[in-house]
Amino acid sequence: MTSDEGLEAFRTGTVIPAHPLALDASRRLDERRQRALTRYYLEAGAGGLAVAVHTTQFAIHEPERGLLAPVLELAASTAAEYTDRSPVLVAGVCGPTEQAVAEAELAASLGYHLTLLAPYGATDLSEEELLDRTRAVGEVLPVIGFYLQPAVGGRTLPRPFWRQLAEIPSVVGVKVAPFDRYATLDVVHGIADSDRHSDVAFYTGNDDHIVGDLLATYSTGAEFVGGLLGQWAVWTRGAVRLLELARRAKNGDDQALRQVMDLDTALTDANAAIFDALNNFRGCVPGIHEVLRRQGLLEGTWCLDEKETLGPGQMAEIDRVWRTYPYLRDDDFVAERIDRWLA
Repeated sequence: MTSDEGLEAFRTGTVIPAHPLALDASRRLDERRQRALTRYYLEAGAGGLAVAVHTTQFAIHEPERGLLAPVLELAASTAAEYTDRSPVLVAGVCGPTEQAVAEAELAASLGYHLTLLAPYGATDLSEEELLDRTRAVGEVLPVIGFYLQPAVGGRTLPRPFWRQLAEIPSVVGVKVAPFDRYATLDVVHGIADSDRHSDVAFYTGNDDHIVGDLLATYSTGAEFVGGLLGQWAVWTRGAVRLLELARRAKNGDDQALRQVMDLDTALTDANAAIFDALNNFRGCVPGIHEVLRRQGLLEGTWCLDEKETLGPGQMAEIDRVWRTYPYLRDDDFVAERIDRWLA
């Protein structure tokens, strides 16, 4: 897929799982399982992959770990196995401007189409400096803006910021993930005030409100065309079905609307357990790992930071949603293919 084709596929809208990091018990990269995860997402029907993002663990951006390049390369080379598919490859980049530009250059060299520009490592920058960083990264690859909730490393950004961000020609989309309805409206209305509003694709990152975002329409004419989500790193086959149902529902299919609304509270409840909302999202990444471990895709829930573990009571909550919502899971789909993915 060329860069232009990747951009067009992104603007049309698709399912983009946030790719986890597979580690072994020694907290080293498990390349076999890392590739298996990529194969799972693509065969489940995802239209793209987001790598080196929050779900992958921002710590891989620390140069001393030596993980960023191999993790980005593993996803790109594994995706290339699928000559019948053309996934959109999104690379997470972060840090101050110099670091973010260097990471974007690395991603471009590996065939990535877009960058997701995270606030991680840049929390001391002013809003104007964040915009300057966006312009610099945009000279390398097109940029997806990222409203990340403060609980996991983001910051509050006002409506005027999003208007100014949208004015940057290299900005092609925004991942809206503040987990806050008012803040989500700030992004929608801020971008609507820009002359480039029709050039910016909206992707939900609000894992607590996926169905609502996909069905929403706004007075500005904005709509969410897809999702770039940590929640979609698990049960991805169902995520693909959900996006299709949401599209049909918005086109007037009443049966699809009933089906997608039946998933709404179930998915939010499941996400609360997986993301550890009870403990202010402390166990978000390990929760994703636990679901993948139960399906056999990961060996354990290990993170780069030894202190990043499941939160108090989180395992019991995951047990509860596992029992309560079996129809959200894609266990059979995974079981039929996992041996080949791990081969």
